[in-house]
Amino acid sequence: MKTTATIILLSAFLAGCHTHIFEPDLIPPAAPSGLRTLTGDGFIEVFWDDNYEPDLAGYYVYVSSSYDGRYELIGTTYDSYFLDEGARNGDLSYYAVAAFDLAGNQSPLSLDVAYDIARPEGYDVVLMDYRQNPAAAGYDFSDYTVVPYNDLYADFYFENYHGALYANVRDDTDIQDMGPTSSLLEIGVAPADGWSATHDARLLVGHTYVIWTWDDHYAKFRVTGLSPGRVVFDWAYQLRPSTPLLKRGGGGKRAPHTMDRLHGF
Repeated sequence: MKTTATIILLSAFLAGCHTHIFEPDLIPPAAPSGLRTLTGDGFIEVFWDDNYEPDLAGYYVYVSSSYDGRYELIGTTYDSYFLDEGARNGDLSYYAVAAFDLAGNQSPLSLDVAYDIARPEGYDVVLMDYRQNPAAAGYDFSDYTVVPYNDLYADFYFENYHGALYANVRDDTDIQDMGPTSSLLEIGVAPADGWSATHDARLLVGHTYVIWTWDDHYAKFRVTGLSPGRVVFDWAYQLRPSTPLLKRGGGGKRAPHTMDRLHGF
């Protein structure tokens, strides 16, 4: 009887139990989207739209020298933002981001075309009227230096012409007034045309000007102070020749097709 009762009780216990089967999470998050960049001097900021998976753990950030090249992991973040302080001025950098979850699943790389070029910049530079102080009237963007107005490498110089204040460039250099801007960063790409036929531009506080230099580089400067004897400005300069990017901002454009960009990774 004892054996029979034990069997009956054990059977009843087993019948009341539920079987739990552990199923591992093998579903990765969606690829991040909305990648965009902002450019600085020796750094690039990367932004993207938030992922909303409940088990999202963070993001991996990758960089490459070309869109379809090999992407190298440069950092991990828990926010939809990454500061690439390893970006070198003049180097073209393409970015991609992958999301990962608590189980370690990693999404495909983002498909947005997000690229940028870090470039040097400067603030509160002062030039004097070339008639009053010719040695401090010109600026050389390639050397980040105030130079004489007639220096061989001066990209532009300041002039007070009978009370009208001008930025002058030589015949092998172009200049264009881009109009009033809220900051130096507002003009992101140099124009393709519209250059001054007289190789000068009337200076106004709050206006940004783009220069196409004699050696095929683009620069921009924004006037922050102006008086009859001097001009004060902020500037940015593109180190890569023939490249009109002065600062990348806003959103990138979508890639024309899908491709695997983790070659050999």
